[in-house]
Amino acid sequence: MNFVNVSICIPAYKNAGFLNRLLDSIAIQAYKDYEVIITDDSPDDEVKTFVSNYSKIKNLRYFKNTAQLGTPKNWNEGISKAMGSWIKIMHDDDWFVDENSLQTFIDVTNERPTATVVYSAYVNIENGRTKSISARPALFRRIAFKLNPFSIVSTNFIGPPSVVLHKNNAQFVYDDKLKWLVDLEFYARYFEASKMIYCKKALLNIGINDQQVTKASSLIPEVEIPEYLYFLNKHGVRILKNWLVYDSYWRLVRNFKIKGEDDIFNAGFNGEIPKELLSIIRLQKNIPSFILHVGVLSKLVMFVKYLLFRV
Repeated sequence: MNFVNVSICIPAYKNAGFLNRLLDSIAIQAYKDYEVIITDDSPDDEVKTFVSNYSKIKNLRYFKNTAQLGTPKNWNEGISKAMGSWIKIMHDDDWFVDENSLQTFIDVTNERPTATVVYSAYVNIENGRTKSISARPALFRRIAFKLNPFSIVSTNFIGPPSVVLHKNNAQFVYDDKLKWLVDLEFYARYFEASKMIYCKKALLNIGINDQQVTKASSLIPEVEIPEYLYFLNKHGVRILKNWLVYDSYWRLVRNFKIKGEDDIFNAGFNGEIPKELLSIIRLQKNIPSFILHVGVLSKLVMFVKYLLFRV
């Protein structure tokens, strides 16, 4: 085995053009102690044919999945094959900003040897144009996350997996029962036992397109409701003791107009509904709709309910 410092794991699915852009951005990196692992979930040989003719990266390993794995099993497939000390998941529609991006990640780990996770700022690119540049996470978000990593369920201030470099730790893989919350659930578990460092320099370009799982899953009750319930049951109602987490479930009930257990079961969830969530549903059912949809009023009612829950 040829061990390396960084394993760049690319879960590929069609889109050889996107993959070409990503690989080209890797090939020019000043930092060279890496391997590239491509796990191909495509139904055809488009990616396989492209990779067989790509020669700019020497330490590249390609694997065609015998059966389509889907997201995030294909992410885990790449991680399982990684020989590096660090893991760098890269989605095939994302790419490095410049030739020094990977070196900057490594510099951060060298400057902060206790770090086990590094995440960077990033640039959102849509249709070839810069849509936005991620801002430094608000101080209260970073403090809240440090005190309770599960608070990240309220908002993903870290970003997609492509902006993260983390230690290769076999016990931490993505939960394949999730799609919408998969990265947040991973961050909460991994960072609960880790030292996280933020790099304010934008190191990744994040491609935005309509084929992404996040776009296909957003505001779909059959996706979000079962996943939030699964998340809550997996980690226990203890996570509701954080007000940001509690507010997330308050907004889930409000935004999807959940009036009872049937609304949850009709969305596809078939497990146990925690009584704490049912209590939120009962309260919202008896509150006039206009109050719930006025941000300040809804937040005030939520916080009173949260304080009573904490007692």
